[in-house]
Amino acid sequence: MELKTILAGVEVMEQTADAACEIGELKYDSRAVGQGDVFVAITGFETDGHKYIGKAVEQGAAVIVCERVPEDGLAVPYVRVASSRRALAQMAANYFGHPADDMTMVGITGTNGKTTTTYLIKTILEAQGHKVGLIGTNQNMIGSEILPTERTTPESFELHRLFAQMRDAGCTHVLMEVSSHSLALDRVYGISFAVGAFTNLTQDHLDFHKTMEAYRDAKALLFHQSRIGVMNRDDAHGRVILEEHACPFLTYGETEGCDLCAQEIELHADSISFTCAADGAFVPVVLGIPGQFTVYNALCALSCAKALGISVTEAAAALREAHGVKGRVEVVPTGTDYTVLIDYAHSPDGVENVLRAARGFTKGRLIGLFGCGGDRDRTKRPKMGAIAAELSDLCIVTSDNPRTEKPEAIIDDILEGMKDTATPYEVIVSRPEAIWHALDIAQPGDTIVLMGKGHETYQEINHVKHHLDEREVVAEYFEKKH
Repeated sequence: MELKTILAGVEVMEQTADAACEIGELKYDSRAVGQGDVFVAITGFETDGHKYIGKAVEQGAAVIVCERVPEDGLAVPYVRVASSRRALAQMAANYFGHPADDMTMVGITGTNGKTTTTYLIKTILEAQGHKVGLIGTNQNMIGSEILPTERTTPESFELHRLFAQMRDAGCTHVLMEVSSHSLALDRVYGISFAVGAFTNLTQDHLDFHKTMEAYRDAKALLFHQSRIGVMNRDDAHGRVILEEHACPFLTYGETEGCDLCAQEIELHADSISFTCAADGAFVPVVLGIPGQFTVYNALCALSCAKALGISVTEAAAALREAHGVKGRVEVVPTGTDYTVLIDYAHSPDGVENVLRAARGFTKGRLIGLFGCGGDRDRTKRPKMGAIAAELSDLCIVTSDNPRTEKPEAIIDDILEGMKDTATPYEVIVSRPEAIWHALDIAQPGDTIVLMGKGHETYQEINHVKHHLDEREVVAEYFEKKH
């Protein structure tokens, strides 16, 4: 491919490289550069790619794309751009032949509910006969084929490579969770979304965004590249985004005035039901996933379907066949007279949602087991502790991806929010031991909620991921104890 082809649409400030030169592959990791490749120097969380231009040249880079001119002594053709991240996104789209343009793109952003909502929309679209690609926190999918994932929204190069795989496999639609990081860091720059949807906004990722306003503003970027937006009008941050009118919106919620409004809501131990009022019609909705938040996830999915031209009646019929998502209010089979749930709740709002959902069907005690991730927003730790203590009958505080922090220090932050509570709590640093203890003390009618890991099957300690699947921990307990 000629350099000028891969640079099409990129804002170039200065260029010494021959536009007609043939280049190999596109790389942004200097360690992966080969002979004749283009190396894009981008700034990451922990380091700056410009530091590794020399390494890339040593390994055979033919052209450097950068924001700053390479240091003296590096005789290498370069292209200086206004933004390396935006350049990478545009170049990746060029490199793979703009695959996103050949499919209908749907992006879902928000703090909670993104994963479940994408799966619900996937169910609706597949009922219409479409082949769907899915990109998200749990996994990536091409139809029914499952692909592993490292982060909610991949870096732009990997993202467009995925799009190309999906296009080549015959996908007509792509559903993707769009994280605030990906929006702020231009991973999805240049993608035109047919529909962009917002679920809600609660405290999370403030280690990166610093303020809730900045966090909200990052989410709002999605609607500057969406043809139509879908908005939770009951969410205060959603209403702020609505005021910007970045695109036309469909609104949903439980309050009057929404385009899709949930009425006559009934919450059950294993499902929810409500009537969806839309365009003067009243459509019954039944979904086999418990919890008040499921009402909002269903409304968001129905709204996205409507925005794509699918009737609410047809979409609601498809949702009757939808099942839960791994790690989201997931029931672990134990064969006992108490219930064990696994949920990804890792924010104050997430903890509150899942515990309130479990409280609705728990006949005995509600036992909340949780921790907080290391190297992340410390301010949410005492808040999570306070909420867990308020809504549980017993709390077990443990580890959850301590990363480079000491687990005990993280737990101390959590306990700050629990020191004035009357709710009994125990501290067991080892997560497997904490789970076994919860199972030891469980009584008939109790519900144990294991919060934080969800779909994850590892514990991250000092940059190393150690295998830890809570389903296996529970299964091993019953193998050895019974």
